[in-house]
Amino acid sequence: METTGLFKSSMRFFSDQELCYADILTPQEALARIQVAVLNFLRILSSSTPAISNLPLIDRSSNNSRVNQGILTDESWIFLSHSFSTRSLMRANAAKAFVRVWKLMEMCSQILLQEKRVTQRELFYKLLCDSPAYFPTQLHVNRTIQDVVTLLRCSRFSLGVMASSRGLVAGRLLLQEPEQETVDCAACGSSGYAISGDLDLLQKLTLKTDARYVIVIEKHAIFQRLVEDRVFNHIPSILITAKGYPDIATRYFLHRISKTFPHLPIFGLVDWNPAGLAILCTFKYGSIGMGLEAYRYACNVKWLGMRGDDVQLIPQESLVSLKPRDLQIAKSLMSSEILQVSYNNPHLNG
Repeated sequence: METTGLFKSSMRFFSDQELCYADILTPQEALARIQVAVLNFLRILSSSTPAISNLPLIDRSSNNSRVNQGILTDESWIFLSHSFSTRSLMRANAAKAFVRVWKLMEMCSQILLQEKRVTQRELFYKLLCDSPAYFPTQLHVNRTIQDVVTLLRCSRFSLGVMASSRGLVAGRLLLQEPEQETVDCAACGSSGYAISGDLDLLQKLTLKTDARYVIVIEKHAIFQRLVEDRVFNHIPSILITAKGYPDIATRYFLHRISKTFPHLPIFGLVDWNPAGLAILCTFKYGSIGMGLEAYRYACNVKWLGMRGDDVQLIPQESLVSLKPRDLQIAKSLMSSEILQVSYNNPHLNG
């Protein structure tokens, strides 16, 4: 399939590095890309030398990821370079993944034609009913969405797939949806204001603030306590939580705030453990798992909270041993380029 020649969604950084990214398209443009992919497949299948073409996808492994360091700003982000993997019907271990791509594109076409949007969870139930043998779990849907994103070079939102949001915001922020009343996030109680999963709606929000800081908080319980104590009145700030690992909508919302108010420093209050550092890195650099969409949500988040030097202030009996999962996360972080970029550039740590 000659998809790579049709969708030039890349920009060159250096002579040997190219950032591949996902375009944000209208429903009509996304449908057109799906149709081109189908026509290419049929053209090769019906040619004088028919064949079932492989699907060329950008490799989403850590080996194909890089951390781009901003030259004119403090921002850095993960990007994927121009290295391909394939989905093939001819290989037994990839045949189902090959079929999943086409079935998911078919479902996205129906959603776009109906001018609707669905969450990834809703998409899973639709595909489970339609093709249970190919989509028995949510993980199969999530991975196939990324396959389609890398094939068509457009964002999941362009395909009609909406983010499921767990995020909350509170503090000195006024926001207004089109033709709706203004919401004062300082008056939403300890539960805060729920961040919408509709990225198009988040883009259209009118935002106003007199805050001096943005604080991203890992733990929901800590967020609630700070909101109950109205910390944002003592430290003029906007408080945001994703209740753990950040979802796309919360990351997009934070990115929107950072672009609307570029003078506001952003701090990440996370646990001093591998998971907390991984959460901080996800906000700061993006994630490899997001593939071509990773860089769109990166923000210049600085680390707020205890460091290694502070451990001596804590009684030994209060320390908790790392679990196997913690050690696995730590090993992954230490082997990645992310921490090495931060170590070699101390100003990135805040």
